[in-house]
Amino acid sequence: MEVVAGIDLGGTAINYTLLNQQEQFLITGLCEHPALSKQGPDICLQQIEDGLKIALNQAGIPFSDVVAIGLDTPGPTSASGQFSARGSTNFQHPKWASFDIREALARRLGKPVAFLNDANAAALWGHYTIFGTDSHETSVAVIVGTGNGGGIILNGEVIKGKNGFGGELGHVLIPTERIAGIETLHARCSCGRTGDLESVCSLTAIERNLLPHFLARYPGHELSKGDLHQAAKAVRGLADRGDQMCRDIFRVQAHALGLFYDQMINTFDPDVLIVGGGVLEASEQLQIWFLDEIRKSMPDQREEQANIPIHVMPNGDTAGARGAAIEALKLARAGGLA
Repeated sequence: MEVVAGIDLGGTAINYTLLNQQEQFLITGLCEHPALSKQGPDICLQQIEDGLKIALNQAGIPFSDVVAIGLDTPGPTSASGQFSARGSTNFQHPKWASFDIREALARRLGKPVAFLNDANAAALWGHYTIFGTDSHETSVAVIVGTGNGGGIILNGEVIKGKNGFGGELGHVLIPTERIAGIETLHARCSCGRTGDLESVCSLTAIERNLLPHFLARYPGHELSKGDLHQAAKAVRGLADRGDQMCRDIFRVQAHALGLFYDQMINTFDPDVLIVGGGVLEASEQLQIWFLDEIRKSMPDQREEQANIPIHVMPNGDTAGARGAAIEALKLARAGGLA
């Protein structure tokens, strides 16, 4: 049985999946292995190989049946898989600087390797769930987690860009002064920009910008008693239970997404919009409310674009590995391997 493997390499854990020629995933849930990325490339690559063997054994597939591998990592990396010379937040060992992880993994395993950054891989998975692998549609996906990533699939292909930074959607500037409740807030992003999407639509944004701003309006709120880092993590659960301040914070994030998506509609005229990440790991009721708030905040569109679908990305924990596997399947098919 010919299969491709998807490998999602994070700072501390690696997630695996397997995909056959019939586009069936042979591992349905999380299949994780420690990454040990802090110990440098040699040990981390060994961990990737060891974890892949465990995943193959779990599925009853011999290594010889693997025809291609898809790998995704956090950035910054080039489009081909070379880490920045300045290193990476998740890969701080000095030997990671300028390291070409795609080439090194291909050489180690003796298999062709396709590479994506983690947000683009997740976006590809979201696109696939709607259109399949052989699509010519366009989608824009935003992943709202600790930071804010995403990806653009144009005519069925991931936009990577010359330097691999295509789809850095979190750092697109939006008119935050148009969002009710934060008209005067100068939200600063960790990248140094003020007023980009990530500065108001991420867990970090809640901790650094939104929670301090709204706690001043809700004196005595229960979240004012602890440290901001832990308080930020509690906002989603309280919003799900109807807490007014936390709903206000989530409304700001939804309206930021609406303004951002409006720019994407006028740039790419996509078939669908997709939102995923921890922001929507909540009840169906909160998900529906959040999507309604996104749509409410979008400026008027042309009649033909007014009802563009907005989808919630499924299987968030496995999205990266699955997107990487889909990219590997494309590589295998293009090379006549599958």
